[in-house]
Amino acid sequence: MTEYMTTLLADISEQVGRIAVLQEGTMSPQLRRGNRIRTIHSSLAIEHNSLSLNQVTAILEGKRVLGNPNEIREVQNAYDAYELMLSLDSSSVDDLLRAHKLMMKGLVSENGVFHSGRVGIFNSEAMIHLAPPAEFVPSHIHNLFAWYEQSELHPLIKSAIFHYEFEFIHPFADGNGRMGRMWHSLLLGQWKELFFWLPIEELIQSRQEDYYAALGTADQQADSAGFVELMLEIISAALRELSVEHHSTDQDSDQVKTPVEQLIAMLGEDTLSASALMNRLGLSHKATFRKNYLHPALDQGLIERTIPDKPTSRNQKYRKK
Repeated sequence: MTEYMTTLLADISEQVGRIAVLQEGTMSPQLRRGNRIRTIHSSLAIEHNSLSLNQVTAILEGKRVLGNPNEIREVQNAYDAYELMLSLDSSSVDDLLRAHKLMMKGLVSENGVFHSGRVGIFNSEAMIHLAPPAEFVPSHIHNLFAWYEQSELHPLIKSAIFHYEFEFIHPFADGNGRMGRMWHSLLLGQWKELFFWLPIEELIQSRQEDYYAALGTADQQADSAGFVELMLEIISAALRELSVEHHSTDQDSDQVKTPVEQLIAMLGEDTLSASALMNRLGLSHKATFRKNYLHPALDQGLIERTIPDKPTSRNQKYRKK
């Protein structure tokens, strides 16, 4: 444990409590489905699936989409695997294999079983991590599951350690990244139900370079503290976004505000940078902020840039028209 981890734990615990009160034990089906689709899209995008969020949504709505058949199959498989998640036992290795079989069905021959050869992680042409030999994988995985059950560490901490150790073992011929991220969500979801629907993968995708760098550093230093801190940062950011989204999609409220209305309200009469606006809105994902808040407000002529001739200027700020 580090002091930074302790600070992040306190922040996350406070957010979880606040969201639990707001939701009163429920989350709208619309928000659940939307977050599940974002989770699937982001987790597959990390693995170089090129389908857009709109295409993933269309596939899961049963619509015909033109694209690489394997990438379409990845989406369908991931949906089936995540639909199974609520019935999985996070302490069961058999359930892990069952989920992998669904996730990788029709994509690799070794689905639902541990790899039988040598597996590594490659960066371009170079191998950056060589997984343990196949004969040691079953015992490593069983030991990891047993450690998690016996550990008295906070679930937020030990689930992140589990995530790192799972990627280090790299138990499957393919699909290790998506299975590691899914199992992390399962462990957290069995601690607090809202984590079943939290699109952590979307924030991991937005910090993909940091994610892989933290895994690499943990390998080199034989210490996963940096990776744990990164995952706690990502979880904290995802909770902040969920809180904002829950407020804006609450169908029982008579004063529902659209993302643009929220931005205008937070801006007030001030002149603010994009980062300052994101802080006021409680957002951390730049792509979400630009797509749902900033660009629509600009397109509708409700706000303006202070440096209009240089839209990407580092000194750019925004004010109401």
